[in-house]
This record gives sequence, C-alpha cells and structure tokens, in this order.
Amino acid sequence: MDFREKLISAKDRAKLPDVSRRQLLVGGAAAGGLLVAWTLWPRNYATTLVPGEAEADFGGWLTIGRDGVVTVAIPQLEMGQGVTTLLAQIAAVELGADWRQVGAEPVMPSGLFPNLPLAADWAPLWANFPSLADTPDAWLVDRFASAQAFNATAAGTSLAAYEMPLRIAAASARDMLVRAAAERWDVVPEECEVADGFVRHAAGGALRFGELVDEARELDPPDPAPLRPQAAFEQPVFGEADAQTSFPRIDLPSKVDGSHLFAGDIRLPGMVFASIRHGPVGLPELFRFDADAVAGMRGLVGVVKSKRWLAAVAESWWIADQALSRMRAHFTGPGALEQAVLDTDLERASEQREELAERIVEVGDPDAMLENAPFVRRYEIAPAVHAPLETASATARFVDGRLELWMASQVPSLAREAAAKAIGISAEDVVLYPVAAGGSFDARLEKQHAIEIAQIAAEIGRPVQLTWSRVQDLQAVPPRAPATADMAAVTGADGQPLAWRARITTPPFMREMGHRLFDNLVPEAARAESRGEADALAVAGGMPPYGISDVAVDHVPASIRLPVTRMRGGAEAMTAFFTECFIDELAAEAGRDPFLYRMALLGGVPRMAECLRRATRLGEWDGARSGSGQGVAMVRMGNDPQTAGHIACVAQAGMGAGGARVTRLSATVDIGRIVNLDIARQQIEGGLVFGLSLALGSSVRFENGHPVPRNMGALGLPRLADCPDIVVDFISSDAEPFDPGELGVAVAAPAIANALFAATGLRMRRLPLLSEGL
Repeated sequence: MDFREKLISAKDRAKLPDVSRRQLLVGGAAAGGLLVAWTLWPRNYATTLVPGEAEADFGGWLTIGRDGVVTVAIPQLEMGQGVTTLLAQIAAVELGADWRQVGAEPVMPSGLFPNLPLAADWAPLWANFPSLADTPDAWLVDRFASAQAFNATAAGTSLAAYEMPLRIAAASARDMLVRAAAERWDVVPEECEVADGFVRHAAGGALRFGELVDEARELDPPDPAPLRPQAAFEQPVFGEADAQTSFPRIDLPSKVDGSHLFAGDIRLPGMVFASIRHGPVGLPELFRFDADAVAGMRGLVGVVKSKRWLAAVAESWWIADQALSRMRAHFTGPGALEQAVLDTDLERASEQREELAERIVEVGDPDAMLENAPFVRRYEIAPAVHAPLETASATARFVDGRLELWMASQVPSLAREAAAKAIGISAEDVVLYPVAAGGSFDARLEKQHAIEIAQIAAEIGRPVQLTWSRVQDLQAVPPRAPATADMAAVTGADGQPLAWRARITTPPFMREMGHRLFDNLVPEAARAESRGEADALAVAGGMPPYGISDVAVDHVPASIRLPVTRMRGGAEAMTAFFTECFIDELAAEAGRDPFLYRMALLGGVPRMAECLRRATRLGEWDGARSGSGQGVAMVRMGNDPQTAGHIACVAQAGMGAGGARVTRLSATVDIGRIVNLDIARQQIEGGLVFGLSLALGSSVRFENGHPVPRNMGALGLPRLADCPDIVVDFISSDAEPFDPGELGVAVAAPAIANALFAATGLRMRRLPLLSEGL
C-alpha cells in the first residue's frame, strides 16, 4: 500500500484550505487585512533548550547547572565553520564564565531564535512586498521570522543575528547571579565583580555560579540588561596561525576522538537502511522498475516508490543499494538534459540581453557613455557542484502519527514543514533533532532528503536511515548556476574607467531556490515560477567598489533546463570574478601596475585601500611583470562600506607538467571586530582553498541528464599536495563584525586567474580556468 493511502484519513480530518501559513500571514498583513491581528499576534515563544532538574534557565538562551556548567543554545547548523564555539564564546564573555565549564547544545527550531538579518536579506524570496521587509528591524521581518521559526544558517549572518540576543541573555543572567550573591553578603550589587565562573566581592567573598543558580532563577530579569562596555573580541596578531587561543573549539575533542554525531552516525533500535535513485535532469518521474528482480532477496526489507524516485530499504545500506541496481529504475519526462542544450539555453538568453536585461543598479548616466564602448569582454562560469564530504543523510521514526527526524539542515523549520506535508501530518507532529553536517557549502539549504525520509519511514513503519550515494548527491543537489557576463567600459586619457557596465546572464537562481524553500515547489515547478524574473540577489556584488562616476549592473534572467541554486560565496563569488578580471584587463590595456591602477580608484573606500596595500606588501608584490606569476584581486561584501567585509589577495601561480599550480595565497582581511581570531583564520583559509577548487575544478557537464564526472576524484578538487602556502593578515578594526566565511571563496578565483595571465600572457575568462585548454 502506498503511504499516501495509509494517511488519507489524516488528510480528511485536517479539513483546511490549501494555503500556507506564510502566504496567509505575509500576504494578508502586507495587504493590510490582517495588520491589526498580526500586530497583536502572541510573541511569547517557548525555548527548545530544556533545562535539566539541576539546571536553571535564563532567557531560553542558556542554562546554568548547580555544578557550574553553562550550556548555550546554538540555533545554527554546525557544518565545520565553528559557529558552535563562536556563539558560546559570546555568551561566556558577557556572562563572565570559565570557558572550561561552557558547553553548547544545538536547539530545535523555535520562534525565540529568528534569523532576522537573513530574513531581511532574503525578503524578495518570501515577502509579497519586499520593500516592507528590507531591514532586520522591520516589523514584517520580525513577524515572519518568529512565526515561521526561521533560524536558517546561510550567507554569513550568524553573528549579526545572534550576538546581541546572546549578550542580552548572558548579561541578564550575570545581573541575577550578582543580585543573588549581594543579597547573601548584604552588600550592594555594584560592588561585586564576575569573572571565571565566580561572583566576587572586595571583602573576600567568592561564590561559584552553581551555588547561586537556585536563588538567581527566582529573581526578575533586569530591563534593560546591563551589557558589558566591550563585546567579545580578540586582537589580530600577525603570524600567529598556530598560537594558543583562549577559546579553543568546543566541537574539536569529539571530532578528534570520533564521538561527534553527524547525520550518518545516528543509530536507533530496530533501524534499517535506505538507498535511493533519482531521475536524470529532464526525466524526473519514475516510469518503471523490475520489482521481480529483488523478490526474496536476503536482507531486503521493502521497496518504496514515489512519483520522482525509487528507494530500497534493507538491513544494511549495501544490500539496499544492490537491490536498486537490480531493479534498474527508468524515468520519464520531457527529455534528458544534454550539455549542448544547456549551452544553447544560456547563449540564447545572452544573445537577447538587450531585450531581456533589467537594470538592478545604476549610478550616473552609464548608457549614454557606453553607447559605443571601446572596451568589451565576456566572461563565463560553468555549473559547479557543492560536493561536501558528507552526502545527504537523514534518519526518521514514524510512530502513532508522530514523526521524529535526525538530520543536518540549514533550514530546519522549513525541512520540518516539508516532511510533515509529504506524509499528511501537521508540522507540530514533527520533531527535528539537529545534528552537525560534515560540510555543506549550502547544499543543505535543500530539503529533498527530509521529504524522502519522511515518506520512506511512513511506508516502512520502522526507524530508517536514508543516505544518498555520492552519485545521487551530485545528481539531486542543484549545482551553482552557470553565468556569463558582458563587461563594458569607457576609459579616460589616463586609462582609468569613466563608465562601467556589467550585464550578467544567469538564471534567477535565488528566486528559484526561494520557491523550493518557502513554497515547497519541486525543482521543475520552481524553475517555471521564477522564469523571466529579474533577481537582484543573483547579481549581488556586481556593483564595483571603485570610484567610477557612471555604473550599471544589469541582470539577464536566463531560462535554462537545469535546476540551480546558491553556493558558498554566493553571487559575489561570480561577480567578483567578472569585476576583478575585467579591472585587471583595463590595467593591462593602460600599461599600468594592476595594484596601483586599483589604488587610484579607491579614494573613497579607505578600508578597501588599506587591505589592498597590506596584501601587496604581504605577498611581496613586484608589479605583475610578465612571467612573474603574480595576480591580485579584492572583494568587498556588503552594501554598506561601514559594515562590509573586505579582503585583498595576491596569488602566486604558474603552469607545470600537471597543469596550473598555485603556490602561495597572501590575503589581508578587514572584518571589523574579530570575535574569535582562530576561527576567523580558519574560515579565510578554508574559503581560499574552496575558492581554489572553484577556480581549477568542481564543474560538471551533463550527458543524458547525468552530471559528469560523477565522483569526487574526477572533479579536479585540490589535494593536500596541491594546497598553496597561505598567509593571512587581519586588520584591527572597531567596526561591526563581519562573518569571514565567504570572503576567501570570492577573492581566490580572480586572483588566480590574474596570476596565470602574468605567468603565461594568456587571459582565461572562463571558470574553471583551463577548462577550454590553453
């Protein structure tokens, strides 16, 4: 019996119209019909950080036990970026806790933990009237993110979203502990100090947190919370890559000894294992399979078929995967995608750029200046796969109409809703236990595996763990969108640009991703819904940071027959390649040093100029002489120069017997106040290596609807021996902190491309570089 038939009675009982809560609230409130009701919507959301018997809860964000252990709620997915340590450190510093007694607990989605900055950034993806939701403090953003328990992890927003709520909760707890101690000593609270897990008084009194929690929990929290004058920060020290840190990573010991739980590590009593087959791109619907081929197969528990996939469940994953191989599933649809078709789709849109282009950014009067632009170049980017170390995996148990999920998701509340809808139950009847991801690069923004495991568990009636093979992970996770950019410039007598236009042809991949995330559409429907729409998020970063008087950024929304999505680095990782390679070509045309050429255009951006100056000194810049193999690039992420992140990088590269070889990357970074220097360095270094992988590999072609290559070894990813020497210098700054996780990704490819030009004299205008040979 199909699981839908089993659950039809539950659907009948629901008797609700087919309108999502998001559509009702966002549409109705923005239109005014529900404005009053929504303004009065209950705002008290329960925490999912549940204190134990010997623990006290403080604001839902942290608990303190009688043993003095402080546990901090982590509403973000830990996928190797160190967010667990970072958020726990913020609370520990504000509280005055001993780091040796601080722990962290990933929490289930709750309206108490909304990611307001990301909800504002992505307002065009969920709001009918994005102009009412363009800042984190907009009332529409707050209502949406809280009501939907939107605590997504993406786009480097963790610090912006959660630093202040954590500081307020920790400051409130500190104040309550101090008042409890002061009452014992009969002194005024202002005479007490808090540090290293103790409340102390000058007269010699000292009490551990654990001795005070029972009394402190009975006090009213302060309003406002008495924040410390200085938030958590660490001063950058050059060359201290291996120095001891005051806040070592919380997750490191368990990852070293193997006890850390990832999605594939979950084990439940009586659990069985599932493998799955998805259709090729263009053939999404299951047509036929040979069920007789597995009749009586030892260890096979069952076969589950859906409209879009076929799964086998067995006592081991290997048996399940072998069963699928025997059944030889065939799929149907409009036609399997071939690379030639994909190339034609993109080229057709590019040829129609004059008619299809929509202006996203305009400064001055660029069209008049660029009517007969003398300097025009085209750049191309091929689709790229995410390929995290851990493929998609999830475990589910469905009992008595209640579904439990163990999975890593960057959008846990949306994954929970999608799983519930897939089997016809309420989202309130789904419990999602968050576990860490073994990498993501934004692959876990997709929630297809949540839908599949829910349907399989409902059909089989036993705890089931679904794990995608590497082939299926490459097949089913949409790649980063392909793109072309037609860049045009007019220069003055000194060779400096007077007018600049970036006309970027790419699918509206952020809108497409938004339809999958927020509207729960299948990939084909999401593509159809977003077709022809301009997408400002898809060309983010297209506005160059240089002082150019007339600038235009256009988006040409390409319609291609390939589902696409976001990847680590975002659109900025594509637009930075276009901008920094083009500015390098302008410098070469003018016969100027690429570093000095850029500096002359940065008079109004002092933070960027300082990054660039220090990076060239760090990288021992020699003017990019012919044959030097040195290239430079810089990136500013964020619209506001005061809160943006800045990076400049000098690459040293050349050609060898095995192809291109990058030997050194020297980067200078300004990310404002640095919370954890060790993690910031890890993020920049990791981003540079990931950017290296995008520069020289990671791309796929499509043959009969399948991505080629279909394994990690053939993707051209850098091995340990391929990784260059990396030197990172941070600039001390009092600006608001900026997440460093995506800066290195964006700057690496253009720096390497420019270095290879200096080494070979040949311009490579396509990513991955060398994909079309020399």
